[in-house]
Amino acid sequence: MKKIGFYFLILLIPVLITGCSGIKDTMENAQRLKFKLGKVDGLNIAGVRLNNISSLNDLNILDGGKLIAAFASGQLPTKFTVNLIAKNPDTYPGGTKETSSLIKSLDWRLLIDNKEIITGEIDKTIEVPGVGKSTTIPIPVTIDLFRIFADKSYENILNLALAIGGKSGSSSRLTLKIKPTIDTFLGGISYPGEIDVIDKEFR
Repeated sequence: MKKIGFYFLILLIPVLITGCSGIKDTMENAQRLKFKLGKVDGLNIAGVRLNNISSLNDLNILDGGKLIAAFASGQLPTKFTVNLIAKNPDTYPGGTKETSSLIKSLDWRLLIDNKEIITGEIDKTIEVPGVGKSTTIPIPVTIDLFRIFADKSYENILNLALAIGGKSGSSSRLTLKIKPTIDTFLGGISYPGEIDVIDKEFR
Protein backbone atom coordinates (compact mmCIF):
# COMPACT_ATOMS: atom_id res chain seq x y z
CA MET A 1 0.00 0.00 0.00
CA LYS A 2 2.85 2.33 0.89
CA LYS A 3 4.55 1.50 -2.43
CA ILE A 4 1.37 2.37 -4.34
CA GLY A 5 1.16 5.68 -2.54
CA PHE A 6 4.82 6.40 -3.25
CA TYR A 7 4.47 5.63 -6.98
CA PHE A 8 1.32 7.75 -7.14
CA LEU A 9 3.22 10.65 -5.61
CA ILE A 10 6.05 10.22 -8.14
CA LEU A 11 3.51 10.34 -10.97
CA LEU A 12 1.78 13.35 -9.46
CA ILE A 13 4.91 15.50 -9.14
CA PRO A 14 5.17 16.38 -12.89
CA VAL A 15 1.48 17.29 -12.91
CA LEU A 16 1.96 19.59 -9.94
CA ILE A 17 5.03 21.16 -11.51
CA THR A 18 3.20 21.70 -14.80
CA GLY A 19 0.20 23.09 -12.94
CA CYS A 20 2.33 25.56 -10.98
CA SER A 21 4.08 26.60 -14.19
CA GLY A 22 0.72 27.08 -15.90
CA ILE A 23 -0.55 29.20 -13.02
CA LYS A 24 2.61 31.31 -13.13
CA ASP A 25 2.30 31.83 -16.90
CA THR A 26 -1.38 32.69 -16.53
CA MET A 27 -0.67 35.31 -13.88
CA GLU A 28 2.20 36.76 -15.90
CA ASN A 29 0.18 36.84 -19.10
CA ALA A 30 -2.76 38.43 -17.30
CA GLN A 31 -0.55 41.41 -16.51
CA ARG A 32 1.10 41.71 -19.94
CA LEU A 33 -1.65 43.72 -21.66
CA LYS A 34 -0.51 47.17 -22.73
CA PHE A 35 -2.64 50.28 -23.01
CA LYS A 36 -2.57 53.59 -24.86
CA LEU A 37 -4.94 56.51 -25.44
CA GLY A 38 -6.44 56.93 -28.89
CA LYS A 39 -8.36 59.86 -30.33
CA VAL A 40 -11.17 61.63 -28.49
CA ASP A 41 -14.47 61.40 -30.41
CA GLY A 42 -17.86 63.07 -30.37
CA LEU A 43 -17.07 66.30 -28.47
CA ASN A 44 -20.38 68.00 -27.70
CA ILE A 45 -20.83 71.00 -25.42
CA ALA A 46 -24.29 72.39 -24.57
CA GLY A 47 -25.73 70.57 -27.57
CA VAL A 48 -23.14 71.95 -29.99
CA ARG A 49 -20.99 69.42 -31.85
CA LEU A 50 -17.37 70.53 -31.81
CA ASN A 51 -15.50 67.49 -33.11
CA ASN A 52 -15.19 69.10 -36.58
CA ILE A 53 -14.23 72.56 -35.26
CA SER A 54 -10.58 73.62 -35.01
CA SER A 55 -10.99 77.00 -33.27
CA LEU A 56 -13.64 79.35 -31.89
CA ASN A 57 -13.43 81.34 -35.11
CA ASP A 58 -14.96 78.36 -36.95
CA LEU A 59 -18.20 78.57 -34.97
CA ASN A 60 -21.26 79.91 -36.71
CA ILE A 61 -23.35 82.62 -35.02
CA LEU A 62 -26.05 80.21 -33.83
CA ASP A 63 -23.65 77.72 -32.20
CA GLY A 64 -21.51 80.49 -30.75
CA GLY A 65 -24.64 82.02 -29.21
CA LYS A 66 -25.65 78.71 -27.65
CA LEU A 67 -22.24 78.25 -26.04
CA ILE A 68 -22.08 81.81 -24.71
CA ALA A 69 -25.60 81.49 -23.28
CA ALA A 70 -24.70 78.20 -21.60
CA PHE A 71 -21.54 79.72 -20.10
CA ALA A 72 -23.52 82.73 -18.85
CA SER A 73 -25.97 80.36 -17.15
CA GLY A 74 -23.11 78.70 -15.28
CA GLN A 75 -23.31 75.36 -17.09
CA LEU A 76 -21.32 73.75 -19.89
CA PRO A 77 -22.67 70.17 -20.12
CA THR A 78 -20.06 68.24 -22.08
CA LYS A 79 -19.95 64.82 -23.66
CA PHE A 80 -17.13 63.02 -25.45
CA THR A 81 -15.66 59.55 -25.84
CA VAL A 82 -12.15 58.61 -24.79
CA ASN A 83 -10.82 55.70 -26.83
CA LEU A 84 -8.65 53.33 -24.79
CA ILE A 85 -6.54 50.97 -26.90
CA ALA A 86 -5.67 47.63 -25.29
CA LYS A 87 -2.98 45.49 -26.94
CA ASN A 88 -1.54 42.06 -26.36
CA PRO A 89 2.28 42.15 -26.54
CA ASP A 90 4.03 40.87 -29.65
CA THR A 91 5.33 37.87 -27.69
CA TYR A 92 4.48 36.23 -24.39
CA PRO A 93 4.72 32.70 -22.93
CA GLY A 94 2.17 30.38 -24.45
CA GLY A 95 0.66 33.14 -26.55
CA THR A 96 -0.47 32.70 -30.16
CA LYS A 97 -2.42 34.73 -32.70
CA GLU A 98 -5.50 32.83 -31.57
CA THR A 99 -4.90 33.44 -27.86
CA SER A 100 -7.11 36.27 -26.64
CA SER A 101 -7.20 38.02 -23.29
CA LEU A 102 -10.42 38.84 -21.47
CA ILE A 103 -10.74 41.99 -19.40
CA LYS A 104 -13.42 41.18 -16.85
CA SER A 105 -13.81 44.74 -15.57
CA LEU A 106 -11.91 48.01 -15.54
CA ASP A 107 -11.89 50.86 -13.02
CA TRP A 108 -10.78 54.22 -14.44
CA ARG A 109 -10.06 57.84 -13.51
CA LEU A 110 -9.76 60.60 -16.11
CA LEU A 111 -7.44 63.58 -15.65
CA ILE A 112 -7.18 66.74 -17.76
CA ASP A 113 -3.89 68.61 -17.29
CA ASN A 114 -3.29 66.40 -14.21
CA LYS A 115 -6.63 67.45 -12.68
CA GLU A 116 -9.02 64.57 -11.92
CA ILE A 117 -12.41 65.22 -13.46
CA ILE A 118 -14.36 61.97 -13.33
CA THR A 119 -14.15 58.30 -12.32
CA GLY A 120 -15.98 55.28 -13.62
CA GLU A 121 -16.07 51.54 -14.18
CA ILE A 122 -16.54 49.19 -17.12
CA ASP A 123 -18.22 46.07 -15.76
CA LYS A 124 -18.58 44.03 -18.95
CA THR A 125 -16.14 41.55 -20.44
CA ILE A 126 -13.85 42.93 -23.17
CA GLU A 127 -11.90 40.62 -25.47
CA VAL A 128 -8.41 41.61 -26.61
CA PRO A 129 -7.23 39.49 -29.60
CA GLY A 130 -4.05 37.38 -29.54
CA VAL A 131 -0.37 38.20 -29.88
CA GLY A 132 0.37 41.63 -31.33
CA LYS A 133 -3.29 42.55 -31.81
CA SER A 134 -5.33 45.31 -30.18
CA THR A 135 -8.88 46.44 -29.56
CA THR A 136 -10.39 49.86 -28.88
CA ILE A 137 -12.46 50.35 -25.73
CA PRO A 138 -14.73 53.42 -25.94
CA ILE A 139 -15.20 55.21 -22.62
CA PRO A 140 -18.11 57.69 -22.69
CA VAL A 141 -17.57 60.78 -20.53
CA THR A 142 -20.25 63.21 -19.35
CA ILE A 143 -19.11 66.22 -17.30
CA ASP A 144 -19.80 69.92 -16.70
CA LEU A 145 -16.72 71.83 -17.84
CA PHE A 146 -17.94 75.04 -16.22
CA ARG A 147 -18.12 73.43 -12.77
CA ILE A 148 -14.71 71.80 -13.17
CA PHE A 149 -12.94 74.86 -14.56
CA ALA A 150 -14.97 77.63 -12.94
CA ASP A 151 -11.83 79.75 -12.52
CA LYS A 152 -11.23 79.90 -16.28
CA SER A 153 -12.72 82.21 -18.89
CA TYR A 154 -15.11 81.18 -21.64
CA GLU A 155 -12.31 81.27 -24.22
CA ASN A 156 -9.94 79.24 -22.05
CA ILE A 157 -12.47 76.49 -21.39
CA LEU A 158 -13.56 76.19 -25.02
CA ASN A 159 -9.97 76.25 -26.31
CA LEU A 160 -9.09 73.51 -23.83
CA ALA A 161 -12.02 71.41 -25.04
CA LEU A 162 -11.08 71.93 -28.69
CA ALA A 163 -7.46 71.02 -27.96
CA ILE A 164 -8.72 67.68 -26.67
CA GLY A 165 -11.63 66.78 -28.92
CA GLY A 166 -11.74 69.32 -31.73
CA LYS A 167 -10.86 68.71 -35.38
CA SER A 168 -7.13 69.18 -34.71
CA GLY A 169 -7.29 67.98 -31.12
CA SER A 170 -5.47 65.11 -29.44
CA SER A 171 -5.58 63.24 -26.15
CA SER A 172 -2.10 64.51 -25.18
CA ARG A 173 -3.54 66.57 -22.31
CA LEU A 174 -5.38 63.56 -20.91
CA THR A 175 -4.25 60.85 -18.54
CA LEU A 176 -6.43 57.81 -17.93
CA LYS A 177 -5.60 55.92 -14.75
CA ILE A 178 -6.91 52.37 -15.03
CA LYS A 179 -6.99 49.22 -12.94
CA PRO A 180 -8.06 46.23 -15.07
CA THR A 181 -9.21 42.86 -13.79
CA ILE A 182 -8.27 40.06 -16.19
CA ASP A 183 -10.44 36.95 -16.51
CA THR A 184 -8.42 33.71 -16.18
CA PHE A 185 -9.10 30.06 -15.36
CA LEU A 186 -8.13 30.99 -11.80
CA GLY A 187 -10.81 33.69 -11.73
CA GLY A 188 -10.38 37.46 -11.91
CA ILE A 189 -6.83 38.74 -11.45
CA SER A 190 -6.56 42.48 -10.76
CA TYR A 191 -3.49 44.53 -11.57
CA PRO A 192 -1.62 45.38 -8.35
CA GLY A 193 -1.90 49.13 -8.98
CA GLU A 194 -3.12 51.72 -11.43
CA ILE A 195 -1.64 52.17 -14.90
CA ASP A 196 -1.18 55.73 -16.15
CA VAL A 197 -2.34 55.58 -19.76
CA ILE A 198 -1.24 58.36 -22.15
CA ASP A 199 -1.26 58.90 -25.89
CA LYS A 200 2.50 58.72 -26.57
CA GLU A 201 3.22 55.05 -25.86
CA PHE A 202 1.75 51.72 -24.84
CA ARG A 203 2.09 51.04 -21.11
